[in-house]
Amino acid sequence: MATITYQQATRRYSEASAPAVDALDLHIEDGEFLVLVGPSGCGKTTSLRMLAGLENVDGGSIRIDGRDVTALPAKDRDIAMVFQSYALYPHMTVGENMAFGLKMAKMGTAEIRGRVATAAKMLDLEPYLDRKPAKLSGGQRQRVAMGRAIVREPRVFCMDEPLSNLDAKLRVSTRARISALQRDLGITTVYVTHDQVEAMTMGDRVAVLKDGALQQCDTPRALYERPATEFVAGFIGSPAMNLVQAPVTGGFARLGALAIPVPRTAAGGALVTVGFRPGDVDLVASTDGGLAARVTHVEELGSDAYAYAAIDGTGRDTRVVARVAPYGAPMVGSTINLRVRPGRVHLFDGTTGHRIE
Repeated sequence: MATITYQQATRRYSEASAPAVDALDLHIEDGEFLVLVGPSGCGKTTSLRMLAGLENVDGGSIRIDGRDVTALPAKDRDIAMVFQSYALYPHMTVGENMAFGLKMAKMGTAEIRGRVATAAKMLDLEPYLDRKPAKLSGGQRQRVAMGRAIVREPRVFCMDEPLSNLDAKLRVSTRARISALQRDLGITTVYVTHDQVEAMTMGDRVAVLKDGALQQCDTPRALYERPATEFVAGFIGSPAMNLVQAPVTGGFARLGALAIPVPRTAAGGALVTVGFRPGDVDLVASTDGGLAARVTHVEELGSDAYAYAAIDGTGRDTRVVARVAPYGAPMVGSTINLRVRPGRVHLFDGTTGHRIE
């Protein structure tokens, strides 16, 4: 187990105009499960590979338990990596795949057998130890890759989108298994994913990246309730937060019939972005203090339904999503009246995208 600290860690590629990772400052506690999340190209995998020693650090430093490992070879960092691809040796059995790294480290046969047996029991792989990867399902292969990392008993786990090759149902069950396993082992884990649902359900904290820069790092609940930027607000949550630009006049942001007080320090700009979650909207009979919107699409999800609608009276194509009762959902083409619940509106600076408190 170990603490991890990125200090202004930067990675640049010669062919790129901007850094892939731009002055990353991030501290990860001993035994913490931290998830790096963001869209493709945001720098999350590069950040992970910098920690593992698979990418150079062009500026700043990376420390493990206070020790500067920036220039240390990957083999000397005591880190176990689980990749997106299973990367198993096809000619070896499950047991041999799990034991391979320990054999290369010249560990004794008895200790290797003990570690492999323990990991196989934890991962429900005991019946498959004599099988080869071709005879396993995708989920079983991923568990073998996990077992190969676990037997190392490293100080840090690095996991690079390990569930992306699994089908949706198997991803749900496997991520629960990984979370429980990490809690049992107590090993500091840095996990990369592009799936914000996966990030929110697995991480003790979640670090959101965009264009190589850290946007916010906090608990899943804090990211959902108090996003620091417009980008985080739109990225976290499914469906995403409604984000609508509104003009500021007389100290109020006006969106249809909705008037939202804007703090005096932020009221000087011509526009702010008004945000509200689909679940924080109620259908009401009157537009007084609310929004009239025309339904363009309805998603029926069984226990929930979501109405996609275009707001009237804004002078532009403004679309929002509202969670509605699954029974008696509004019809496509009908007009509904929406009211945002008190205290559930988020404001962001129209220029910088930063949260307005």
